[in-house]
Amino acid sequence: MTTNPSEVDGRYALRGIRVVDFTWIHAGPSATRILADQGAEVIKIESNFALAVAGGPAPQTPRGIGQRHNWNVGKLSLSLNMRTPQGIAIAKRLVAVSDVVAENFSGRVMPRWGMDYESLRRIKPDVIMLSMSGLGRTGPWSDFVSYGQTLQAWSGLSYLTGFPDTDPSGPASAYCDAVGGMSGAQAVLLALIHRARTGQGQWIDLSQFEALSALMETLFLDLSVNNRGGAVQRTGNRLPYGSGGPHGVYRCRGDEHWVAIAVFTDDEWSAFVQAIDSPSWAVNDCYATTQGRQRDADELDRLVESWTAEHTPEEVMHRLQEAGVAAGVVQSGIDLQNDPQLRERGFFRQVPDDQGVLRTIENAPYKLSRTPGGAVRGAPTFGAHQDYVLRDILGMSDDDLTECAIEGVFD
Repeated sequence: MTTNPSEVDGRYALRGIRVVDFTWIHAGPSATRILADQGAEVIKIESNFALAVAGGPAPQTPRGIGQRHNWNVGKLSLSLNMRTPQGIAIAKRLVAVSDVVAENFSGRVMPRWGMDYESLRRIKPDVIMLSMSGLGRTGPWSDFVSYGQTLQAWSGLSYLTGFPDTDPSGPASAYCDAVGGMSGAQAVLLALIHRARTGQGQWIDLSQFEALSALMETLFLDLSVNNRGGAVQRTGNRLPYGSGGPHGVYRCRGDEHWVAIAVFTDDEWSAFVQAIDSPSWAVNDCYATTQGRQRDADELDRLVESWTAEHTPEEVMHRLQEAGVAAGVVQSGIDLQNDPQLRERGFFRQVPDDQGVLRTIENAPYKLSRTPGGAVRGAPTFGAHQDYVLRDILGMSDDDLTECAIEGVFD
């Protein structure tokens, strides 16, 4: 712990934990943001050499502004040129007074700086190091670098995403990065619990590839139960293993307005038919059973959409839900910001950045009754906390700082 226990703010479960954060892009910063939300002092090590990448130092770049302010909320920023010996030396001094070091580089970067786990243990014996590489630090692909879209393809997610008559598409966003971030934060918490019990730190070798592959239950179940690894096919919005119909996303009145409907049982089908006022096509005997609806799924989808297209998605959702049928609006980003459930629970909130500009961020998706946590400030501007980190934490003098500035340590 880096803070006297008597000074710990009871609202934050991780107050007193300090994290040296070398992560960038999405997966790593989202992991350390979870820690920052619970009060950990996360010091983001930044460099001008990474300005143009989403989540990188420059908050006003076209690709950086939204992501940076969301993934780096509540963190501190230290500009440090790790291409200089002095920059590396300062980073190591910071490790000596910290609890966690997080990085998501390839396996070559930290050892090149002399900051692999074994080296960090000599600096801080109980340090916890989180290494979030794309494929893990062992195995034939351990030296590969990766991004979300490639890992989504490698994990099998893209194979499952799309329609039967189209090529694999994959999700539009880097779903893999979010999964890796949550896995990284979870692993750090487990290591902190272990250290609190034993006094021992440890190295966390996290594979983002494995984190996402673990969610591909359909592929693995088919392999383990049926001994067939490629039989699962893309089914669009339908379930790959049957069990109902209609089951999909249907166009509604308006431009790009959709609703999701899921009917599993014959009783739910009867409720659905009544809810849509029993049109002639819906009372056809061929749709009376689950097997019949699955057999004629394409035609059924067309007929269901002929009804949904006459109504707004909200109208469809409410009417079907009142009848006991599962249905939900396909929401856009604007819809989510105005969603009454998310608004009531305070999922979106505004926090000020370093210039006092209010930035909308996402809250944690859980609420702890004793340690609710939550960010109180937005993401930092590049190098905003140089004085605090270098002077207050490390005790560097004016002469030290001047010499480092001349040598380009803070570029």
